[in-house]
Amino acid sequence: MPKKRIADLVRCKYFEWRVKRRGRTFVADGRSNQPAQGRYSLDADNLPAARQALEKLDLLCAIRMGKASPQEVTQEHKTLTLAEGSRRYQEHVARPSIVGGARSNTRKRYRAVFDKFLKFTAAEGLQYWNQITRNTLESYAAFLDDDGYAYATEYLELTTLKQAMKWFVESDLLPATCLFRLPISKPQGTTTYCWRPEEVVAIIQHCHQRDDLHWLWRVVVGLTCTGLRISELAALRWSDIDFDQNVIRITDETAFSRKSTGSKIRQTKTGRSRTFPIVGELRRVLDQVPRHSDGIVYHGPLGGALKPDTVRRILVRDVLTPLEKRFPKPIGAPVAFSDGRLHSFRHYFCSVCARSVSEQVAMNWLGHSSSKMLRHYFHLHDREAQTQMRKLDFFGVTGATSAPGQSSSV
Repeated sequence: MPKKRIADLVRCKYFEWRVKRRGRTFVADGRSNQPAQGRYSLDADNLPAARQALEKLDLLCAIRMGKASPQEVTQEHKTLTLAEGSRRYQEHVARPSIVGGARSNTRKRYRAVFDKFLKFTAAEGLQYWNQITRNTLESYAAFLDDDGYAYATEYLELTTLKQAMKWFVESDLLPATCLFRLPISKPQGTTTYCWRPEEVVAIIQHCHQRDDLHWLWRVVVGLTCTGLRISELAALRWSDIDFDQNVIRITDETAFSRKSTGSKIRQTKTGRSRTFPIVGELRRVLDQVPRHSDGIVYHGPLGGALKPDTVRRILVRDVLTPLEKRFPKPIGAPVAFSDGRLHSFRHYFCSVCARSVSEQVAMNWLGHSSSKMLRHYFHLHDREAQTQMRKLDFFGVTGATSAPGQSSSV
């Protein structure tokens, strides 16, 4: 058997380091120094890159210990801690919307991305954005994969981290040498379960039959008949509903002042305002909804603000779980009834629209800037495609596959 390779002892300007491979990556162990410097991943899979990373690490440790001056950090050695970089990028994302700042939900999502990534890098012994390479993000993708995260989630997280690296360089926080290429395939289609008509009917009936779920019955009908996101439905005001014109107006208030609205500024996901008609079933439900002094249409189980997490939790616990046996998961199916969530009602609305209205009309109602998701459902219900398929005769004579004595119709 070949001998196990002993770590090479490398003397840098300030400290001695034992360098060896751990899998495909080089690591540097400085715990033999006085004081001990710990063990770090060099995040490099070849000797030249590992040596360069080691020199930077040596200088950074020396600065931290007071053995070197921060002035020794040149443009090439410019460093940015992971925590500081994450904070600064999130501040950049939270800038005013008029200069490109993100919406509040996006900011929350980015915060979760960086919190998770910082835990991962801490476990890997990484401290600086300078140490983040293509290998790091590929390892992080594998970590997310092993933890069972959805493909779309992985795409969002890796794209966010790449955008942050680019911004660090553009803002002169990192040298340009820190940039790298990492192609990421954008997810196609959707993994969100789309209810079937009989499932939606069962959910509505189940909620209507229980007095403690009447509030949820109204919410489900609202989501089903409008295609609204749960956050949009929760913020819906009576002033948004024009009963005379029989329409609902969803307004993005980004350009409004808080003073003019008299309450919290409401924003749509796409920044687009939209108007759509009220279907008869929804109109009858709205006529039964009790009016509150706050002007909000929908309220939670105790009459307070409608919280999306509360709605989701009660939907799963008190509706989907009891009905699960009626709609078992088909063998081999990736998702089924029990995997449906609040956003599934929006997808159901899309699927119903795909059978009856034009793509452009449905896009206007949903506030979509892209037809990608709508096309998914339009293709499923493409009547012309079904008609053309029925004209094809794959066996030369219609009914050639029928058994003797049976009808010749296929």
